Amino acid sequence: MSDKIWSSKKDFQELLLSIVEPLKPYYSEEKARLLLGVTATNYDRKAETMEAFSRPLWGLVPFWAGGGTEAGFEEIYRLGLVAGTDPTGDEFWGGFHAFDQKFVEMAAISYGLILTPGKLWDPLSDREKERLADWLYGINQYELPVCNWILFAVLVNVALMKLGRKYDAGKLEKYLQGVEEFYLGDGWYQDGDSGQKDYYVSFAIHFYCLFYARVMGEEDPERCRIYKERAMLFGKTFIYWFDEDGAALPFGRSLTYRFAQVSFWSACLMAGVYPYPVEVIKGLIVRHMQDWLKKPVFDRDHILTIGYAYPDLVMGERYNGPGSPYWSLKTFAFLMLPDDHIFWSAKPAPMPALEKVKLIPYADMLMSVYDGHNTAYVPGRYSPAGHGQSQAKYGKFAYDTRFGFHVARSCFELHEAAPDSMLAFCINGYTYVRRICEDFTVSEDKVISSWSPYPDIQVETTVIPESWGHRRIHRIVSNVECEAYDCGFGIASDPDDGYEAGTEEGAAWAKNRYASCEVTGEYMDDAGEWLLEPGVVIDADPNTNLLYPKAVIPAVKYRIMEGITVIETCVRAQWNRLDYWKALTKRI
Repeated sequence: MSDKIWSSKKDFQELLLSIVEPLKPYYSEEKARLLLGVTATNYDRKAETMEAFSRPLWGLVPFWAGGGTEAGFEEIYRLGLVAGTDPTGDEFWGGFHAFDQKFVEMAAISYGLILTPGKLWDPLSDREKERLADWLYGINQYELPVCNWILFAVLVNVALMKLGRKYDAGKLEKYLQGVEEFYLGDGWYQDGDSGQKDYYVSFAIHFYCLFYARVMGEEDPERCRIYKERAMLFGKTFIYWFDEDGAALPFGRSLTYRFAQVSFWSACLMAGVYPYPVEVIKGLIVRHMQDWLKKPVFDRDHILTIGYAYPDLVMGERYNGPGSPYWSLKTFAFLMLPDDHIFWSAKPAPMPALEKVKLIPYADMLMSVYDGHNTAYVPGRYSPAGHGQSQAKYGKFAYDTRFGFHVARSCFELHEAAPDSMLAFCINGYTYVRRICEDFTVSEDKVISSWSPYPDIQVETTVIPESWGHRRIHRIVSNVECEAYDCGFGIASDPDDGYEAGTEEGAAWAKNRYASCEVTGEYMDDAGEWLLEPGVVIDADPNTNLLYPKAVIPAVKYRIMEGITVIETCVRAQWNRLDYWKALTKRI
């Protein structure tokens, strides 16, 4: 399936159905719950199964809206909506509380009620409609977190308004005004008051705003125009998050939503917004899906798993449940396009020419594009909310479309900490890395950040992109003596992959047939003398790298003295344009 180039509407419809069809045996008796696994989240089991029920609608709704028919799912969702909102029934989803996960899942239901009322609303009895509308209205009884969550209430109230039911016009306007508080410039938002700029800008804020623009053009033309203009601007820099062969940048949280990474472009098609020609957008979507479907993201029953390139709970957040990955189906928003839309006949085009180094100021990011892969350099700024592995997802010096990144198993042993693209300090049996940045500057040629991994250590790091990779200069002021390791990218280490690695004074390297990384470096002592220390190849714990289940990390070891130590490290990375997972799955 992964080698197929989808082009026609029928092709994409069949692709969607191949993803959702395996879900059918796992719906509950009355269809209001979807039971996909036993792993837990920070919300209750009832909400987990309701989430799993709701999220396939992100793909099924545009499928239906675009003329697709599939009687089985139509019946499942009519029955499920009735049973889930019946307070007297066994599968009632229940009432609400603050920060309720069910508020999140109302968005997909509202999406369906707006676009496909003939499937999900009209067949219901008057009493069933009343119960469903009343249950949805419950979101208005609670104040929502100041982040992308406010847009769930926007979708709910738009749905209720479109259906002629009671809605909260005041809340609707309040939350639409709240979106303006998130806006930064050049099409970029931050996710609420957290300061986070990650995929939520694309697959949450822009997605919902573009959907609003599609369905509220007559009622709210000026706001819809603004949302479209911002999407045009955003697309011009967000495209740097995708390399020429379809891979997206692994960066930030909620990466288990996988191909939702490309759903912004689908939302553009949905809303009639074209930051690039339709052929370019189609090519981006097709290559992205091809890249994902080479990877073992499904289990043996073809159910999407928690993980990234493979099933992996280590990298997940506390809100990742068995049904969470089906948020990825937002990618299929373009299925609602009419049969005669140019998208269906367009030939997928390659990526446009991109600048080799690109400053994205409102994302606090400097991007480089070279040798078929894209690297992001960031200052380590993120919310301290602690959803899970935040320091790994936001705090590294570099993130790359083809090297991924590691998450830590612990902060004890270096191989458990797996600190790729980090400067790791080892003190009294613990490993300390950049967790949060105190101050930073991102310019057109470098990223400078000030940070403290440990109370007695202060670091200023300058990262400079080069044609061969990047250079790091660390100025360390320390009141303790310790060791530090400046680490490169993770490299898959299966011997069957042609894996080799080696070290020497001031250098370490690792390579396979797919990629390589070399780290070299030296440091200056307080006498002004440049010194070399041994290179190290860290055998990172299995399943810590998002892309490769078994990987090593080349690094250079440094001796940190009391006073000032200056370190200069070079990281050279090369991707050989061979697909790791395509070859591996053939061997297995």
